[in-house]
Amino acid sequence: MAQEHCTNQGECRTGQFITLLALGGLVILGALYAFFTLEHHGHVLTGMNNQVVWGLPHVFAVFLIVAASGALNVASIGSVFGKDVYKKRAPLSGMLALALLAGGLAVLVLDLGRPDRLIVAMTHYNFRSIFAWNMIFYNGFFAIVGLYLITLMDRNLKGWSKPVGYMAFFWRLALTTATGSIFGFLVARAGYNSALMAPMFIIMSFAYGLAIFMVVQSSMYYWNGLVLDDGVRRRMKNLLAVFVGASLYFTVVFHLTNLYFAKQWDFERFILLDGGIYTQIFWIGQILLGGIVPLILLFMPRTQDAQKICFCFLAPLLVILGGLAQMYVTIIGGQAFPMQMFPGHEVTSTFYDGVVAQYNPTVYEWLLGIGGVGITFVLTVIAVRAFKFMPQDDFHVLQMRRSTD
Repeated sequence: MAQEHCTNQGECRTGQFITLLALGGLVILGALYAFFTLEHHGHVLTGMNNQVVWGLPHVFAVFLIVAASGALNVASIGSVFGKDVYKKRAPLSGMLALALLAGGLAVLVLDLGRPDRLIVAMTHYNFRSIFAWNMIFYNGFFAIVGLYLITLMDRNLKGWSKPVGYMAFFWRLALTTATGSIFGFLVARAGYNSALMAPMFIIMSFAYGLAIFMVVQSSMYYWNGLVLDDGVRRRMKNLLAVFVGASLYFTVVFHLTNLYFAKQWDFERFILLDGGIYTQIFWIGQILLGGIVPLILLFMPRTQDAQKICFCFLAPLLVILGGLAQMYVTIIGGQAFPMQMFPGHEVTSTFYDGVVAQYNPTVYEWLLGIGGVGITFVLTVIAVRAFKFMPQDDFHVLQMRRSTD
């Protein structure tokens, strides 16, 4: 049986492993093509403009960065709160968090204008800028989570895993708070300026990160011909349901809070009723497919085989798609709504005053955004192949019966 468990063994299923790398490599090559094309010709080839300066690549980038913090939550539950089932999954959780952050930040490199001067952004900081603080949190996240993984995988350093785990726990909360504060501190945008942005991003990170973790874990178990224990699956699906429900709760509170202030009524009407594509993505993508449907799948009684699919793969996948929809509405929709230049005064000009900004992402933006996912995928595949990230549960794990074997 050991020879069939190929996820952590370099000598078996080499052909399938190379196929996965090839598929991920093609996605990355497409992203590189888009990167160098835009770097040479400029952002004129994108759908971005003077009104929408953060486009589709930022949707993917922010989603991956937020999900990276949430993916580490599995390890935090084990190290900080002492839950043994989650301790078994801490190495996979930490590795996935690093891969997600690397993929998200890779997409943002082009946004610097001069990608070749990335080292300047990493070494020179304006401490009055939330963007500079985020660079510190990103670099610190790589260092702390990398050290955390070493303590988890080196038996001689096991005693340090708990204190380093505490450090990683608080650092990731700070990182997600800073990411949400990017939008919360932008007072000029009606869709951003809110103190709820920071805690809302934290709870969203829990849902997105756990959903991605469950999809990766399910794929690893399927690759090894194993099925996840019912007790573990039940715990994780209940935890995902809590996070999805909390995300919906914060979304409701955010919009109800805006509706309390008369100055936000126009923006709320734009997002909830008259925003066209943004309203459709909000209600269908974010609320229905990303929130309500996953909760139904997680709680509706089903047969044992259906539970395996709904709990471990389908529901988390819908949460991921809903998260991308939420980021699109937040980032793009918040910019598309007309910005009030001088509150309390009437101003007229010929430069898009009171006009909803038009934005249609081009193929280059799609290639760049999906390329971040490709980078995360390739890093995960290589790491899982090279190291033992398969959760080592102490209870009996059943052999999956495949019709193809």
